[in-house]
Amino acid sequence: MVTWTHVIYALHALSVLIGVTGAATIVGSFIFGVPSIVAVVMNYARRREVRDTWLESHFSWQIRTFWIAFVASALVLVFSAPLMLVLVGFATAAIGLFLIGIWVLYRVLRGWLALRDARTLPT
Repeated sequence: MVTWTHVIYALHALSVLIGVTGAATIVGSFIFGVPSIVAVVMNYARRREVRDTWLESHFSWQIRTFWIAFVASALVLVFSAPLMLVLVGFATAAIGLFLIGIWVLYRVLRGWLALRDARTLPT
């Protein structure tokens, strides 16, 4: 299951890399990119197998990262949309999505480094 967890982090990292190097944002690529969606499905498919092990914290970390990024992005866009009428919303949306992208990058790196060192993550 350790290898499985590494693969999930690699898929998330691939989505981040696509967001950094492509036309999409980090968070956009992360929550709507095929690699991250596949990774979350993999998390849910094998979640029972890691229950009560140190890997359970990594699965929870990965799932929470995906869903928090999704909800936070939706909130940024919902609050920025009305402000787009006065052009301020374009800036608030860009800044908000950028900050969420940095947070996603941090979570993927911190989680993968903890996995490499066989450490649990906070729940």
